Amino acid sequence: MSSDTNGAGGVTDSAAFWENHYAGVDAQWGTRPNAVLAEVVTARAPAPGGGRALDLGCGHGGDALWLASLGWDVTAVDVSATALDRVAAGAAAAGLTDRVHPSRHDLAHSFPDGTFGLVTASYFHTPVEMPREQVLRRAAEAVAPGGLLVLVEHASLAPWSWRDGHEDVRFPAPDDVLASLRLGDGWRTELCHAPRRTATGPGGETATVTDNVIAVRRAA
Repeated sequence: MSSDTNGAGGVTDSAAFWENHYAGVDAQWGTRPNAVLAEVVTARAPAPGGGRALDLGCGHGGDALWLASLGWDVTAVDVSATALDRVAAGAAAAGLTDRVHPSRHDLAHSFPDGTFGLVTASYFHTPVEMPREQVLRRAAEAVAPGGLLVLVEHASLAPWSWRDGHEDVRFPAPDDVLASLRLGDGWRTELCHAPRRTATGPGGETATVTDNVIAVRRAA
């Protein structure tokens, strides 16, 4: 997930939660691109042409590093300093330091400047209270003319999820997520569905899960 420090200079609840989470996770977990995102980007934004990409809630950087390997100039955003240090290390190891820019934000309080040809958010969920719909609308605002916003979200939980068993979780349908963006005119919906897939957990276990996949393009 994503976030940083609050306006008063103290550590936010989001920062504390995700720093603790990543401190306890194997540094190699999440270093490969999300397969659903990779499929969407390959089909719908295959040629960056030197363009800028924004990865919200980058975690260990699997998506950011993959996008950079394709030629995107990637701003990789997360709240966890540990996660971002690992992104930077991964970029250095892959020779991608010039195209991967870790950026620490609590997206409830701050957001990267500029516009981007590709904005992605994979599994942008958190147990910490935050204005999620507001953040995703801000993500849409950051898409440059002709650019693409891609959201890949949980529509069900895997057994190894940090939320599984702790609460009664209900996820919105993809049409509801799309409606919450309040896009208005000047956008084309390219994907809005909930496919099922086989997911692999940190211990190699597998489970069938459902994702919400939304891809929308701003008019050029």
